[in-house]
Amino acid sequence: MSGTTESQPTTRPPRYKMALLTWVGAYAAITVILDRLGPMMATWPLMARTLVISVLMVLSLTWVVIPNLTRVFARWLAPTPPATKRHRPSRLLSVTR
Repeated sequence: MSGTTESQPTTRPPRYKMALLTWVGAYAAITVILDRLGPMMATWPLMARTLVISVLMVLSLTWVVIPNLTRVFARWLAPTPPATKRHRPSRLLSVTR
């Protein structure tokens, strides 16, 4: 038996929202990495710079940036439920005495 409970099915955020959030996180991560390490890596070969930047970016996005962004923007990410129709009794079927 797994440790998960079967309550309500989880719904995923729309892809465009996750793509936008990922882009914002990646932009911020790359900007910080280049700001902090760019001058030190300026003389490094391109392959070494790309390796360090990509590893740091993926690690920061996976365990720091995306979890925090999804927590902050949880309400925006949640898909809106479809509008429910109110049941109104038909006036034609009502019987008055």
